[in-house]
Amino acid sequence: MDASLQHAALPAVEALPDRPLPFCLRYVRRYWVQVATMVVLEAGQSGCSILLPFAIKQMMDGVAVAQAGGHDAWAAVREPFWLFAALNLGVVLCSRASGTLLVMLGPALRRRVRRELFAWLQLHSQRYFLSNFAGSLANRIAEVSMGVAQVIWTVLFDFWPLAISFGVSQVLLAQVNPRLALVLGAWIVVYVLVSFLLARRCRRYARDYAAARSAVSGTIVDSVSNIMTAKLFARRDFERRYLDDYLEVEVARARSTFWFMEGIRWFQFLSALVLMLGVIGYALKLFGAGAMSAGQFAMAASLSLLLIEQARGLSRRFLEFFEFLGNINDGVGMIVRPHEVVDLPGAAPLAVTRGEIRFEHVDFAYSAERPVFRDLNLVFAPGERVGLVGYSGSGKSTLVNLVLRLFEPQAGRILIDGQDVRTVTQESLRAAVAMIPQDPLLFHRSLMDNIRYGRLDASDEEVIEAARRAHAHEFIVAMEQGYDALVGERGVKLSGGQRQRIALARAILKGSPILLLDEATSALDSVTEKLIQQSLDFLMRDRTVVVIAHRLSTLASMDRIVVFHEGRVVEDGSHAALLARDGHYAHMWAMQAGGFLPEDAQAEEAAGD
Repeated sequence: MDASLQHAALPAVEALPDRPLPFCLRYVRRYWVQVATMVVLEAGQSGCSILLPFAIKQMMDGVAVAQAGGHDAWAAVREPFWLFAALNLGVVLCSRASGTLLVMLGPALRRRVRRELFAWLQLHSQRYFLSNFAGSLANRIAEVSMGVAQVIWTVLFDFWPLAISFGVSQVLLAQVNPRLALVLGAWIVVYVLVSFLLARRCRRYARDYAAARSAVSGTIVDSVSNIMTAKLFARRDFERRYLDDYLEVEVARARSTFWFMEGIRWFQFLSALVLMLGVIGYALKLFGAGAMSAGQFAMAASLSLLLIEQARGLSRRFLEFFEFLGNINDGVGMIVRPHEVVDLPGAAPLAVTRGEIRFEHVDFAYSAERPVFRDLNLVFAPGERVGLVGYSGSGKSTLVNLVLRLFEPQAGRILIDGQDVRTVTQESLRAAVAMIPQDPLLFHRSLMDNIRYGRLDASDEEVIEAARRAHAHEFIVAMEQGYDALVGERGVKLSGGQRQRIALARAILKGSPILLLDEATSALDSVTEKLIQQSLDFLMRDRTVVVIAHRLSTLASMDRIVVFHEGRVVEDGSHAALLARDGHYAHMWAMQAGGFLPEDAQAEEAAGD
């Protein structure tokens, strides 16, 4: 791993606008020097381009005068020619200088948008990520970053140049024929305004279309992530049909969007056709009546055609502009939402001196219909090893999630060494707690990097020693690339037991004073579990430990066992004391099948029948 990735200090996450235009303006302000320079360069390029017909007019009129007077034609057109050359050179220099800035700014701008959206996304609660497809969120970040760049480029390279061209051409045409300038100017203003209003309605279509595309991406990622399940249940056809439902929605919304755009284009092209014929016809009439010279006619016709073509192209850009805004609106609306779990202003780092965990009158519910805890009071003493027992849904994993502040209780307090976890920074809280989940997920990185994730500044030797203690070193060195082997997405190249041992090695390396284990040995065979138990005994030494396990024999050596039932603590004591009490725990111990606790009370009753 690159050392710079281990210790690089990143800026704090800043608040992001939740509407598309303010979101884009944020990045205009960030790069205002480059953007202002490009504004000047694009004005220069557009001004030079629209003055070319004027230079041609000067040359044509000069030739006509020279021929009529029998003078040298080159002498008459020398100055207009050099003006024509200078204007062309100005177009080249301004356009390429602007293009150079675009090459430098474009990738940097998209990188900043992605980085800031990702940083904002990271701060969302666990509830948020449980409710949204990972693939859909990634797709939205990509579309927003591209959309922001395209909105800024459209303004810089399409809207702004037309404004310059329009202003310069009106001055030039007014010198030839004020009525022609007025007619053309009025048409351009009305045409652009109507196109803008029509295209603005496209934003809703574009937003819905972007949402449909993101849903398709999320569905594909979800299906690919679970491809083994589809194979095992012979559900490949079902997955294709399931995806087809989302694809049909995407196609329907795409057609709605494109038909609306096509209707606008019919209006634009027909309007441009009528004006082109009208302006050229009127100019021909003036030329035929001797009201303008050949050069003036050429300039008027050229300027009119250029402006009409630019306006027609601009109206197409309006459609794309609002499509990009729709994409940004969809992505920003999904990602830039208020965070559910936030650090309080002035939150201090957690200081763990003993490792006591205390729940005081805690109420928690995932939703109003799903209450979990009501007035929960519980204390884990410093250095105590506590097992949590209960049927699925009784609140064991929820308690662990609340300690980590992945969710926020609705009432009460959770204290670590007397410090309310809501008053300390989330990073320091989670740095002080090592968690080994039931199904540890690994990054698609090397085994060395996955273990080192526990402590980024650990040396290779320390990583290897942690792997030895977790009994992972043996299978790692047996792999072709050893510690450099990539583990695949979410660690799919490893077995469940191997992933569990990598997670254990990571926790050993982290060395946090509080240890939480949620079914940490469930994926291990009994022989491996005995070996791992030695590592766990080492890891638990001098730490406060909370262990969740359905295999009750795993908890027999704990200092205490807390028994949950429907969000309440119904028993609390040592393994021996709880068996002697012959209560809830003793009943589960007697009825467990194959060493495991039944999933619920009904399963327990069935096992006893």
